[in-house]
Amino acid sequence: MYYAYIVRCADGTYYSGYAADLAARVRTHNLGRGAKYTRSRLPVALVYSECFDGKSEAMRRECAFKRLTHAEKEALISGAKEDMR
Repeated sequence: MYYAYIVRCADGTYYSGYAADLAARVRTHNLGRGAKYTRSRLPVALVYSECFDGKSEAMRRECAFKRLTHAEKEALISGAKEDMR
């Protein structure tokens, strides 16, 4: 299983990624060994994730997350929009 995810950084911004082990990836971010973007914005909190059978699907969804505006990400996270795909 692979996951596409969104974490909220301490400064209120969002970071999107994909991972095979979601809990380990969030821990890695919070240890300062994750993405360069999150290192200076710790701690991060997992706010949204979707599960996929394959890596390529998770990577495609991550790209879709990255194209969303901040407001669209907030709507997705809060469940205000049914489907942002």
